[in-house]
Amino acid sequence: MADPYDLIVLGSGPGGYVAAIRAAQLGLKTAIVERERLGGICLNWGCIPTKALLRSAEVLHHMKHAKDFGLSADNVAADIEAVVKRSRGVADQLNKGVTGLMKKNKIDVHMGTGKLVAPGKLLVTGEDGKEQTLEGKHIIIAVGARARDLPKAKADGERIWTYRHAMTPKELPQKLLVIGSGAIGIEFASFYNDMGSDVTVVEMMDRVVPVEDVDVSKFLEKALAKQGISIMTGANVGAIEKSDKGVKVAIKDKNGKEETTEFSHVIVAIGITPNLENLGLEDLNIEPDAKFFIKVDDYCRTNVPGVWAIGDCTAGPWLAHKASHEAVLAVEAIAQELGNGDVHPHPLDRRNIPGCTYCHPQIASVGLTEAKAREAGYEVKVGQFPFIGNGKAIAMGDQEGFVKTVFDGKTGELLGAHMVGLEVTEMIQGFVVGKTLETTEAELIQSVFPHPTISEGMHEAVLGAYGRAIHI
Repeated sequence: MADPYDLIVLGSGPGGYVAAIRAAQLGLKTAIVERERLGGICLNWGCIPTKALLRSAEVLHHMKHAKDFGLSADNVAADIEAVVKRSRGVADQLNKGVTGLMKKNKIDVHMGTGKLVAPGKLLVTGEDGKEQTLEGKHIIIAVGARARDLPKAKADGERIWTYRHAMTPKELPQKLLVIGSGAIGIEFASFYNDMGSDVTVVEMMDRVVPVEDVDVSKFLEKALAKQGISIMTGANVGAIEKSDKGVKVAIKDKNGKEETTEFSHVIVAIGITPNLENLGLEDLNIEPDAKFFIKVDDYCRTNVPGVWAIGDCTAGPWLAHKASHEAVLAVEAIAQELGNGDVHPHPLDRRNIPGCTYCHPQIASVGLTEAKAREAGYEVKVGQFPFIGNGKAIAMGDQEGFVKTVFDGKTGELLGAHMVGLEVTEMIQGFVVGKTLETTEAELIQSVFPHPTISEGMHEAVLGAYGRAIHI
């Protein structure tokens, strides 16, 4: 048996591979174990390839509206096979990139399925069935999660899809039902609508993207409806019957009326389930939390010494950038315990984690919604600025949307920011940095925003909260 590793990372997604790299930077002897492809779901089947699909949809959308820009584009059509091929090419490129990073940082890569068999010991079974036991002073579990199935209708990849099936369709759905209006559901609804499918979204809550500020939800619902997407909120899915030609779905609307409609395909986007089966967690008595994810402390430690967990197999929000941040946090805590490197890890403040949804129009937010701020007892000041008052947005031909800011009326602390519109996912980091620095309205008002940019709407929304907006 070779000398034990300082760290073994189980899973190579945006949490796992970042943990391995940071560990190597700190001089830890590191190994990573992956059962499928380096990069995990995010790089291969999630964040990145879905954005490639949405980029194709965006280009198609602009081509269809070429006349709005004084241009002409005839016979515009989508080749779904070519669109998917491009997306898979992007995923392959990034997979190779992560492989290169592992080599550059001298991280040992073990391809296979890992199982904890004792504290500090991980049994790895390769595709060929061969087994080897790796020893490590510390182990980080970064196994991620998968789409949750509907109990009444398991995804089959033919008529009923999860996000993974929806990324590599064998055919373009004629009539598509999307169950769930979170980020994944809305992004695929937006994509397939632009591709030419007849799309219906069913959401059991009273509004789409229910975790967002209510003003954002209302605006997005109207925008999607204007694009031709049918939205049913406060609705429940009943019986689902598959056939070779489609799927019959009973849907009860918010008034209690139930109708059965036939769709060619259904996408189930109702949340995730952590990949915790057959990991040996029960044998080591690793505690779950109330929702059956792995329970961890502020530094990502489990209740078992030397075993850590990060990313989508722990409590939400279930976002790639949260997993990557936790990866660095956990590794630096490990290095501190081992006496490697001058590191000072700080617990993650979940209030400063941004959320982004890449539909059209885009959504981005950080911090408390107006409603949550009021529920928490704050006396709030709220500013809202529409992009119709922004010169760059008008010039870009995409002026729908707004920026909304929420401040503590007593201290001026930025409590939350919520945006919907063109490229807002690229702008939210400005408010994230502000919140992380514990900024107040004074610093934001005194900041000089470049002109002409869509980001000027951020400044105007801050000014608006204090009755000082200029362009509205």
